Amino acid sequence: MEITAPTVCGRGINGRMPLSRDQVSQGFLEELDRFAAFIGGLADEQFEQPTRCEGWTVRDVAAHVVGTNADIAAGRLEGLGTPEVTQREVDERKDMTPKQMADECAQVRAAAAGLLPAFDEAAWDGPAPGGYDGSLGEAVEALWSDVYVHADDIRAALGMPTETGPGLVGAVAHVELFLGRLGWAGDVPSDEAGAHEFVLAATGRADDSGSIPNIYA
Repeated sequence: MEITAPTVCGRGINGRMPLSRDQVSQGFLEELDRFAAFIGGLADEQFEQPTRCEGWTVRDVAAHVVGTNADIAAGRLEGLGTPEVTQREVDERKDMTPKQMADECAQVRAAAAGLLPAFDEAAWDGPAPGGYDGSLGEAVEALWSDVYVHADDIRAALGMPTETGPGLVGAVAHVELFLGRLGWAGDVPSDEAGAHEFVLAATGRADDSGSIPNIYA
């Protein structure tokens, strides 16, 4: 698969999303499907393995992903993404088995599938609720990227091979947007392996000797 999202320069100038509403909405829902199936197949001992997210186990990463999307589906947006709320999401799921967390992820996915069509084009292109710096569509794209990247965190922790596929396209689009806001105008690799490393570098998971800024720094 070749990564063909438009360049960061065009996106930064005209503010348009390179992926359509249907691509982002469907990509996000399918990523939740993949995440639920993935974590539901893990063993209890795998859930307790440390990850490259400092201080977090596989369980913590999965709980963060599921908890964030559960909070959004329930309209609990205040403080979303802060250390306090993130810790609460993790703590609420500290006793869940992999299957229980996968079941909750499936429920969240169903809620999101019912919610997304309710937004018209004006709402999709308008400001996201909850203080997110961007449009609603960009916020959904960010969630898609977050699920994909955290699934990759788990795979790396467990010695599993990287998966690319549609989730990588969403992650590249999200990274391009934020790099554009930072004024970065480098070239995005078009091959899967290069694009994967590009996303890891831009999210602070790989050292690129400073040539690609960390969008979360």
